[in-house]
Formats: sequence, C-alpha cells, structure tokens
Amino acid sequence: MLKRLFDIGFSLFALIFSLPIIILTALLIKIEDFTEHIFFLQTRIGKDRIPFKIIKFRTMSSRVVHEKEITVDGDPRITKVGKWVRKLKFDELPQFINVLRGDMSIVGPRPEVPKYVNLYDENQLKVLSVKPGITDHASIQFFNESEILAKSKSPEQTYINEILPEKLRLNLDYIKKQSLFTDLGIILKTISKILT
Repeated sequence: MLKRLFDIGFSLFALIFSLPIIILTALLIKIEDFTEHIFFLQTRIGKDRIPFKIIKFRTMSSRVVHEKEITVDGDPRITKVGKWVRKLKFDELPQFINVLRGDMSIVGPRPEVPKYVNLYDENQLKVLSVKPGITDHASIQFFNESEILAKSKSPEQTYINEILPEKLRLNLDYIKKQSLFTDLGIILKTISKILT
C-alpha cells in the first residue's frame, strides 16, 4: 500500500514538473513528421503475466521496415528528434501514466515484450511476481545498452544470451531485498545517471 501511494505521488509530481518538457517533446515529434503519432504503444508483460500497453514518446519512423525487437545505436528507424529524445530519456516520461493506471511502479523490473518473456525459465519467471517499473538496477547497469548492442555482430543474440540473463539476475535479487529505502536509492542513482 505504501509503495502504491509513493508511486502515485511521485508520478503526479514528475508529470507536473516535467510538463514543459513533455509539451516541447510532443511538439518536436509532431513537427518533424505531422503524419506520424506522437506516442508509441507496445505490448509488454506485467505482473502475473498480464499484458499491458506501455506508453512512450515515438522516437522511430514506422516507414522503415525492421524485423528486430532490439534497438541499437545507429538504428535506421530512429528519427533525428528521436535520437535526442532517447539520449535524454524523455521517451520514458509518458510511462508515469502507466504508473498512475496501475500497470507499472516507479521502481521494479523493466517489462519485457512477450517474445523474450517466453524465453524465461521457471526461476526467471519470478520477476513477474511484482509490478514492472520505470527503472531498476538493471536499467542503471545497462544504461548504455544500445551502444553495447551496436558493437555486436548479432545484437539480438547478445541481448538474449548475455544481457537478458544478467538483467533477470539483478531483478530477482531486487525482489528479495525490495523496500522503500532501496527504491529511493535506485531512483537517485537513475537521476544521477541521466544527469551525468
């Protein structure tokens, strides 16, 4: 109950505080291509394997055909505005709406697409016992994930075989130790990572 109250309070504050950034980002996305949507909705898997639509600012063009779920630096789908929106992490701001709706928490395992959740073993599926979050230990450790994947000859295999298992290990560890104090520490580290 305390975590939910914190999520609602923090999300409302974050949305109000970042409103000028949200409006500016939306305008820039629309100005760059008036025919495209401002927001990007994607199915992710939440608590108890219940799917939901995650909300992000659109940073990629739908006109460029690409089969992979993975996004790497230099991806041809990323727009000029999208490049900066992603770099500054502004694309994540609409997810505070997901938190208010109850789909997500501020801190918790980042939600995955169904394709990768289907690869989880029985132990890894335990990450779905809690609400997914906007940030977590894995998000901090793999802050430059797209850069790492861009250096790989097979980005998707690198993600599946190396990055995803480590993310899940960190998330399982978080679930065992989670507390409001731990969450505050993760939030502060995330803010510090974005600002540096």
